[in-house]
Amino acid sequence: MENQYYTLMEKQDFFQVIENKYGELAIFIDARDGEPVEPVLEFDGKSTALLRRDSRRSIIMDGVDEETRGVLAESEVVMIIELKGEVVERVYAVPVENVEDIVFNGRRTRADELFRAKSKEEVLKSFGAIKVWSNGTEK
Repeated sequence: MENQYYTLMEKQDFFQVIENKYGELAIFIDARDGEPVEPVLEFDGKSTALLRRDSRRSIIMDGVDEETRGVLAESEVVMIIELKGEVVERVYAVPVENVEDIVFNGRRTRADELFRAKSKEEVLKSFGAIKVWSNGTEK
């Protein structure tokens, strides 16, 4: 059994949620080291989502846009797009679990810095985004 003090809770200050014409959502966040293992996105239906990326790292996304909330709550799966510098590091599908309250257990760390990827526009175009919501705190 893994000890809780090894779990890192990293806050993602800025993230973008996009929707394509099929109603599919993708979330752009900063890249983290290592591959995700059985990731899941918990959403409280209010303003907070928690990406449980693996057993040792979770990403807190506060400030989910009001218009985004309904669409996210109805989603079964979202695409997570991790950006590292100017490169899309990885893209993966994550099931969405609607929860009443998000349980934060672990050690919180400061927010990561945002790096905009030049290739992000290519991802937006290939995803077929028709809506883009900026969420969290502005930089």
